[in-house]
Amino acid sequence: MQFQIQVIVTQDDGTDLPPIEVVTLQRTALTPETVGLTLADGKLILSSIQATMTQAQVVVYTDAQQACSICHHARTRKGLHHLVYRTAFGTLSFPSPRFYSCPCTPQTSRSTSPLATLLGERTAPELSYLETKWASLVSYGVTVDLLAEVLPIHTHPATIQRQVHHVAERVEQAIAAAGPVSIEGCPAQWGRLPQPDEPLTVSIDGGYVHARTDTQRKAGCFEVIVAKSIPTDGPSRCMGFVHGYDQQPKRRLFELLTAQGLQMNQAITFLSDGGDTVRDLPLYLSPEANHLLDWFHVSMRLTVLVQGAKGLKREETRTSVLADLDRLKWFLWHGNLFRAFQVLEDLEAAVDEEQPTTEGKKITKWVHDFRRYIEINQPFIPNYGVRYHAGEPITSAPAESTVNQVVSKRMVKQQQMRWTMRGAHLLLQVRTQVLDDQWRRTFTQWYPGLQTAGGSVAAA
Repeated sequence: MQFQIQVIVTQDDGTDLPPIEVVTLQRTALTPETVGLTLADGKLILSSIQATMTQAQVVVYTDAQQACSICHHARTRKGLHHLVYRTAFGTLSFPSPRFYSCPCTPQTSRSTSPLATLLGERTAPELSYLETKWASLVSYGVTVDLLAEVLPIHTHPATIQRQVHHVAERVEQAIAAAGPVSIEGCPAQWGRLPQPDEPLTVSIDGGYVHARTDTQRKAGCFEVIVAKSIPTDGPSRCMGFVHGYDQQPKRRLFELLTAQGLQMNQAITFLSDGGDTVRDLPLYLSPEANHLLDWFHVSMRLTVLVQGAKGLKREETRTSVLADLDRLKWFLWHGNLFRAFQVLEDLEAAVDEEQPTTEGKKITKWVHDFRRYIEINQPFIPNYGVRYHAGEPITSAPAESTVNQVVSKRMVKQQQMRWTMRGAHLLLQVRTQVLDDQWRRTFTQWYPGLQTAGGSVAAA
């Protein structure tokens, strides 16, 4: 049995060109593996139809461009070269003529190549969307294998990486163009704003990624900051950036909040671990902001102290220190910093007696570090017990899971590659939008003609 697939081109005036045979398929006896189209058949059909369609489109476009758009006189052809264009259904080569500029109007160049100007990126938007989306979810090599498995394309991991960087730089340009953040308006204007939505909760945390440089394969680690904005009602959104590389982290966080409809009269709670890299990030973004040290990191540090105290040699000191740590936790939970610092003084005096031992030195350092941590973050320590019983957020645990989702699953866990700060930062800009289901929307903003599923396809 033989099946022929033909393409008939209908011109704008309604006339049909002669049919073009693109594929002929042969089938013998019916077996499970020969029912309908195979994956190889589908890729062959798609690539053949793509080549036929684009050839007709290019011929019509280049013929129309030969005439001057001002005086409509035919321009002289200077030369012809071939242009390579990557699409989701194959890499194509188009004849791209170059025309001399018409003397009727002053031009900046003596000649132009209309097709090369139109297809300046050399990659179709849909292919760029697919490559960048999947590269943000799995490794560049797996992305190459995945796309080659289902589409008639063959590429290289380095090509995918360059495409991710190119597209992410376009996202970065929009952030850079927005400029620095400043609170707009005054209290009188904020009072006239519409009734705001329910409060927003923003959790901020960080994680570490294996680093490399151009000259060094192993170059330690660098920190990635991740934030997750959780409205009372509606989907959450996340963002990420590389600390020390991003020049406008505050603007990036502000854009995240703006995308969720933040008003200047809307309550918002920022929760962070109190570290140096994130403590100042959310400041001065909203007049109704409440900045808190999250309880998760406080309790985690206290747990380390408890484990260290259990290793003290003297039973009397060990019992005393464990009791003081229990009291310290209770005072911090209720926001009683005055009593908490008194307990810390007692702890420092108690552990000093164990100074000669190894465990004593460890616990002494940990107690001093914890006191310094509480002193730096004391303006952000609330009464956690009251907030907890009122149903208000007290922990940045959602950000912990976001670090795992955004950073660890793609860059750390079971991944052998190391990252440059630029490469990790640019990938994060794509990955966060993909995880938020915003990546397709971004592409349709750049390319309004990009079809959504079933956009203008009519069934026969």
